[in-house]
Amino acid sequence: MAKKRSGGGLSGSQQAAKFLGVSVLSGVVLAGIAIPGAGALGLAAKGTVEGFDEIPANLKTPPLSQRTTILDAEGGLIATVYSRDRQVVPLTAISPYMQKAIVAIEDSRFYEHGAVDLKGILRAVNRNAQEGGAAQGASTLTQQYVKNVFVEEAGDDETKVREAQQKSLGRKIRELKYSIQVEEELGKKKILENYLNITYFGQQAYGIESASRRYFSKAAKDLDLEEAALLAGLVQSPSRYDPVNDSTEAMKRRNVVLQRMADVKDISQAEADAAKAKPVQLKVTRPKNGCITAVKGAGFFCDYVRNTFLSDPVFGNTREDRAKIWNQGGLTIRTTLDPQSQDSVNESIKDHVDQEDRVATAVTLVEPGTGRVMAMGQSKPYGFGKNETQINFSVDKRMGGSTYGFPTGSTFKPFVAAAAIEQGMTPSKTYAAPYSMLYPETVQTCGDNPWVRDSNKPVKNEKESEVGPYAMREAMALSVNTYFVEMIGEMGVCPLTQMTNKLRVIPADGTKLKEVPAISLGTEGMSPLTMANAYATFANRGTYCSPVAIESITDSHGKALAVPKSKCERVMSENTADTINTLLLGVVDSGTGRQAGLTDRQSAGKTGTTDYRYNAWFVGYTPNLAGATWVGSGGSKQVAMEQITIGGEYYDKVFGGGLPGPIWKQAVSGALAGRPVVNFSTVGLPPESQAPNAGSRPGRPNRPNKPGGGDKPGDGRPGGANAGTIAGTLGGGTADGGTTGGTDDPTDPFPGITLEPGIIGGPNGNGNGGRR
Repeated sequence: MAKKRSGGGLSGSQQAAKFLGVSVLSGVVLAGIAIPGAGALGLAAKGTVEGFDEIPANLKTPPLSQRTTILDAEGGLIATVYSRDRQVVPLTAISPYMQKAIVAIEDSRFYEHGAVDLKGILRAVNRNAQEGGAAQGASTLTQQYVKNVFVEEAGDDETKVREAQQKSLGRKIRELKYSIQVEEELGKKKILENYLNITYFGQQAYGIESASRRYFSKAAKDLDLEEAALLAGLVQSPSRYDPVNDSTEAMKRRNVVLQRMADVKDISQAEADAAKAKPVQLKVTRPKNGCITAVKGAGFFCDYVRNTFLSDPVFGNTREDRAKIWNQGGLTIRTTLDPQSQDSVNESIKDHVDQEDRVATAVTLVEPGTGRVMAMGQSKPYGFGKNETQINFSVDKRMGGSTYGFPTGSTFKPFVAAAAIEQGMTPSKTYAAPYSMLYPETVQTCGDNPWVRDSNKPVKNEKESEVGPYAMREAMALSVNTYFVEMIGEMGVCPLTQMTNKLRVIPADGTKLKEVPAISLGTEGMSPLTMANAYATFANRGTYCSPVAIESITDSHGKALAVPKSKCERVMSENTADTINTLLLGVVDSGTGRQAGLTDRQSAGKTGTTDYRYNAWFVGYTPNLAGATWVGSGGSKQVAMEQITIGGEYYDKVFGGGLPGPIWKQAVSGALAGRPVVNFSTVGLPPESQAPNAGSRPGRPNRPNKPGGGDKPGDGRPGGANAGTIAGTLGGGTADGGTTGGTDDPTDPFPGITLEPGIIGGPNGNGNGGRR
């Protein structure tokens, strides 16, 4: 008969034997022993072993979340993002000291037992029985690995994490089943490798490689004895033994590991004693995660890449599916970001707009013909602090941008002209274009019901002296509001909305563009990326290409993933695009955009300024690069840009040509430096009518050390270093959101340009639409 302890109970060894017998008879050896009396439940053998031949694939190759690396087009690092900072490495890339240390302290008989350590169970049961609780567990390293897989699968779902860590008999049995099969199918070395890669070591470091780099700024293969012992000691309680916050406690734990390594003959006692005598010496590398860590001011581009991944069906059927892949990480994403272009954008922004200014600027560059987003930057950095923001001013709301975007002013007028030319209107079309006029009483829409004027608020040009008649080139160069109102009245709104739909010119909030004539003057809020890419269609001679930010993606195994490709389609004739290009060349040569004109190559573009000068734009392009620059109020409070200091410069009034234009010019000049010069295909235009009352506007002093003045790109052009003044007041806002401009010479709206027939035409020189 079994001998009883005083008090009538069985001795510790007797309880252990009884427990083990019940467990074996139940068809399973219960590990962990943190469940008093589990053997008394009397589980049937059939119920406990059922499904032993069904091991989940994730236990063989666990879905370890890892860091994702985002690279620029040349392979340079932009940012590292992760839900868990982990870098998976093979066992051969882990220091032998680390391998021995973790085995010694966590499961010293790892290479001697199977999935379950029977001696360990007896030892734990005996101690727990003596101490009347669950003081010691007996989980093997294999069982710990299985548990960690389930915790990893739970991700950030607190309920699932609790279930994975629950100290229940059912969980222990499940762990045991899978542990037995993992041992059989993976073997000891692979289990150890997986364990070291999945385990949490504190300080946001998952896996031994990230832990080694976090605490010692070195690779796991380079860990020495005392460093390996310290990291092995963390596994039991990463917060308690955290060497960053409590080096004394960490040192005690490290020394326990060292002694255990000596006890099991992994190292000599002398080696252990020598290592114990050394202080804890860290070289901490703080965790860097997310787009906030992006270099080259590319935080917003990084965020755009993330939102592209989460929104594109190429990466998964649902957003939840895509988010799972993103959070899983381990991806290497090579993007379209061009380092030279990004550097140039950043420099231009810093030269013109300060982070602390009441207004902000955003610049986006796109490559015509490919849709590749080459650069993206803004004056308010990506972040959470003062004068920082997480709103990407360059993109639509659904991609992390502002709620409504920014009204575009007269940068919308080229879309009106393109729609009209596609309908058969010629550039010689002349309208009276008075200084002030009402909208037409009715304007045809795409539906059966026309738009009907319900207000007597007039549309006005910028100055009373701006009175037609004007033809299309003059009206575009001087940004004459009433000309385009008359055009939309004759053409109707439908051709315009059809054109903008083809160009994907969609309001930033995702709503449908309103079928009202006021849209011709840029009253709807758009994003710089939308505008830059639409103008890239003009540069690409009428073929629209959807924007792309991702060149390629490989997963953690080096396997290439499918990525979104730019989709190109013709949306207007080459003749229409070439005509718009010819018209917009005049804007930067002699019109409101003169301060944006490049000195070493052809460039075209359009200025825009809105009501009360809340927003100012320049959208321009060459045949091989398009870009949009916006300046305005980045917050909820609108700022009227009059009598204002921006970037240390005082502005009486901000115009599209006066600040966004020079920002664009410097950014694009640097982006294209050393790159091929390509000319536009243009068309011959008829001579302009002289606008009898086209007035001049006073210039403003040259700005040294700024584009268009001093030593920046633009020297030698109107408004450059060799000019006495800059036409800083060209372009402007009206009560209807449009912009206009003037010239320095009231008798010549296009100074320095001979406008004979065919002068900008093709090689035949006849001015009848020849192209080159």
